[in-house]
Amino acid sequence: MLRVVLFLATNIAVMALISVVFNLLGFQGLLQANGVDLDLNALLVYSAVIGFSGSLISLFLSKTMAKMSMRVQVIKQPGNETERWLLRAVEQQAERAGIRMPEVGIFNQAAPNAFATGWNKNAALVAVSTGLLQAMNKDEVEAVLAHEVSHVANGDPDPGRGKYLRGVPVARDRVFYRSRSIQG
Repeated sequence: MLRVVLFLATNIAVMALISVVFNLLGFQGLLQANGVDLDLNALLVYSAVIGFSGSLISLFLSKTMAKMSMRVQVIKQPGNETERWLLRAVEQQAERAGIRMPEVGIFNQAAPNAFATGWNKNAALVAVSTGLLQAMNKDEVEAVLAHEVSHVANGDPDPGRGKYLRGVPVARDRVFYRSRSIQG
């Protein structure tokens, strides 16, 4: 529910800011002085409808778009021991977090990377790169998976993170994990 309130509040704040800026800059007077008959209030409402619609469409399609753009192979039936272990690890973490088991997938990328996406915490996807599975040991991969499952559990999976922040969360998690294992 908080996500919906924040979504609405953010969009309303953007519309209010645009309205204030238009009024402060005198766009209405400028348009009238040049003979342009444009109703800025109607334009604001039209922009709000388009903006809200685009945001909702993006949210609901985020998992599908991530699967397609990253060419994620969702693990339906594990084909090897690594896939079996990956499914078990995510299942255990999802159970601890009190969420439904997300879809789990692997995508082909040399860089260590992982992401979580989906429109809600009970319809999510957690995906890891082949580079992550090759570069890290099981404990490190579990730390990364815990990070991604925590995004799902907190309701904040980000459809862009996997595509645009290649490896940043993974590198941070790896440093954190290694520092914790050194400390004891």
